[in-house]
Amino acid sequence: MAEGGGFTSIRDGSDADFEIICTPCGEDNIREEAVKFCVECNQYLCTTCVRYHRRIAASKSHKLLDTHDAKNASVAAIVTKCRYHPDRDIEMYCGTHDMVYCLKCIATEHRACESVKNIEDVTTPFVQQNEIQGLQDEAKAIHEQLIAANKKKQKNVGSFEEQRNEILRNIQDIERNIIDHIGKLKREAVESLNKRYSEINREMESEITLTANTITDVDKLTSMLQSVSNMDARQQFVQVKLIQRTVKDAKKLFEESESQGTRVARFTENADVKTVLMTATELGRLETMNKTQKLPTPKQHKMKSKKEIKVSMPNDSIDCYIFDTCQLHDGTIILTDYLNQKVKWLDMNYNIKCHCVLNARPRDICCTTQNEVAVKMDNCKVQFISVDGSLALLRDISIQDGVYWGMVYIAGDLWVSTGSGIKVYSRSGTLMKSISNNVNGQRIFKSSLAVSGENVIVTDNRDGAVCLGRDGTVKSELRDGRLKNTQGVCVSSDGTVFLSGRNSHNIVMFSGDGNCKGELLTQEMGLTYPGSLYYDNKRNCLILTRHTTCNSIYILEMCD
Repeated sequence: MAEGGGFTSIRDGSDADFEIICTPCGEDNIREEAVKFCVECNQYLCTTCVRYHRRIAASKSHKLLDTHDAKNASVAAIVTKCRYHPDRDIEMYCGTHDMVYCLKCIATEHRACESVKNIEDVTTPFVQQNEIQGLQDEAKAIHEQLIAANKKKQKNVGSFEEQRNEILRNIQDIERNIIDHIGKLKREAVESLNKRYSEINREMESEITLTANTITDVDKLTSMLQSVSNMDARQQFVQVKLIQRTVKDAKKLFEESESQGTRVARFTENADVKTVLMTATELGRLETMNKTQKLPTPKQHKMKSKKEIKVSMPNDSIDCYIFDTCQLHDGTIILTDYLNQKVKWLDMNYNIKCHCVLNARPRDICCTTQNEVAVKMDNCKVQFISVDGSLALLRDISIQDGVYWGMVYIAGDLWVSTGSGIKVYSRSGTLMKSISNNVNGQRIFKSSLAVSGENVIVTDNRDGAVCLGRDGTVKSELRDGRLKNTQGVCVSSDGTVFLSGRNSHNIVMFSGDGNCKGELLTQEMGLTYPGSLYYDNKRNCLILTRHTTCNSIYILEMCD
């Protein structure tokens, strides 16, 4: 049968059952019996369509055959137009593609094909009735499949709109969270300004009062000196000494006042806020995929090698106990030496570049801004330290239960482990909230904390950890019987969670949904009492400290 036309007999048990139906009407799902066949258009026509066909200028000269004659006519008698070049007749057959074409198709697309022949030269046996019936069944089946596929796509349009609305709400939530966070930073800055203003104002008022009193005392010296000559030697000695003391104190007060000069207030903008917001090119990334499309396989972490890095210093009073590590924005590592009461800053080659001495023993450390870290101390304070070229002590804030292991900085707040739960503090020291129980009423155990996206992971000093949302609800639990006294925790950029077992001498990995991915470090590898963990995504390695006296940290390099 020629491409694009032919017999369109449909037998589906309807009320109007014709051997051949009108092609144009059939396209509109209307069943009308065909009475003519147009050789030029390759279409069967009903009585109405024949009348219109003969009225239209473009088709009034077309040759029309009775349906019976058309059905029994030879293929050569039926002129079929090319679907790609409607002004040309189908005349050629390409054996390479097993399809019929016009001369223009052959000249442009099939010049290199073999077995190109004129249709007249092709042996064309009559099509068997069962083949025609098979094509009709196939056409009907694909017709129904396309209708079903179209309905599925229409349904997909509705679900896609729902997804769009959900994404839009998510974008609005991001905007609201950013605005809320900036508002929070503003309130804290204003609170800090007002607090410092009150302190300075009281100091200056006190200085003014002291100076005024000293002026009064100096004024009294004039009359006192006039009467000294009338006193006996003993009284003169006493009075002169008192006057000298008053004059000396007045001079000292003046010198201190001059050395202080005029006080001015200055506000140094945190460039990180503007840098992050003004350099960001997108709020997030939109991806579309087939529902059945497989998600990328999570990275399989395997240790390639381990390297020991000495971090002791000649002036250390005793052996080191490296409690915690974190990574600055430039990729360098900074760590806390608990027993020597030091914070040590390593360069990119893990050599100590500088250090600072603290007034208490440091425990956890985390980055707060590009040029600042926070150190949790065992005197129940958090010490902020500038890391702008060198280390310099800044302010500190008071916290509760500072002796426990665990602190992270997320979205402008410090999450601090207290032994009985979590306390969340602002950078100015305000207690924002306390979390002591999960949704099941079970206690949240003490130990390390790590940030994972919008979540905080809290190890429980037992066989795993609990993943908390920022609202304090439990998202999931990460458990494995191979872990004992879990303390260290960190998260890689692909969401893999690493937990260290202090007494099981191992490191176990978990996916973000809580599924165990096996051991990275086993007891047989000889690194006993693993403590804090930090994943260096820039160099694809895990930084490990030991929960014991040790002058080294360990770099576990991963396979690419």
